[in-house]
Amino acid sequence: MIYFTALDNANGVNELDKNPCSLLDFQLVVLNDGDSISGNTDNREVLAVILGGKVTFTAGDETFANLGSRPNVFSGKPTSVYLPAGVDYAIQGVGKTEVALCSAPSGLTASPYVIAPDQVVAGRWGAANFSRNFHQILTKDGQPDLPARRLIVGETFTPSGHWSTYPAHKHEMDGGGEAFHEEMYFFKVTPVNGFGIARHYGDGYEDNHTVRDNTILMMPEGYHTYVGAPGFSSYYLWFLAGEHRNQAVSDDPDTGWVNKTVPMLRTLGH
Repeated sequence: MIYFTALDNANGVNELDKNPCSLLDFQLVVLNDGDSISGNTDNREVLAVILGGKVTFTAGDETFANLGSRPNVFSGKPTSVYLPAGVDYAIQGVGKTEVALCSAPSGLTASPYVIAPDQVVAGRWGAANFSRNFHQILTKDGQPDLPARRLIVGETFTPSGHWSTYPAHKHEMDGGGEAFHEEMYFFKVTPVNGFGIARHYGDGYEDNHTVRDNTILMMPEGYHTYVGAPGFSSYYLWFLAGEHRNQAVSDDPDTGWVNKTVPMLRTLGH
């Protein structure tokens, strides 16, 4: 099964060429000034994360004009728009822009709404050379007042030469300390010619993928972790979907002990 691919960044809507997940889907929208795309969410909820630039959204009877406050993902917190199932929408570029559309099945009755940058929760996970910074955009713990049926969405920023999502973990079943969620990572790298390595593994398989700008790792199951090459900073948009929005993971038993070192390393200033 193929768990990793690259997306085009042509003007318009760029689709996945393969998808092993049964719940999650992803599209990358690229627009020049004045260009627009339109559609209907059908039976899916969508979180539209503005990666860079400004856009005007129309969702049902609502219009959200000139949204977006960062030129790219490495320059601040995002602005996002939640679109419930069954809504007609349009996105128009205000200048050059990129928008990520994360989606999952939903029967939730809700109105479209904007998640402003000041509603995004920022913080740091890990320590030393496995520390990374995060943004919680749409999570049950970070934003309990924002309605969603399945989607859990955030961003992680991995410094040069650091590991991320380390120790590796999985969330492939409900029970045994885990909560089942499919997950995808959509990557950006700066400078743009940089790279990293994503490791994805489980019973009977192990894949190590070369991450570059606009690549995506799709994980219906399995342990996963990532490391960025020295000299390059990297980003991934992470989004999950399951039967509920309570998160729980199991660490790889071979490396999970590393989590116990975080308090000591932080005390030492790492």
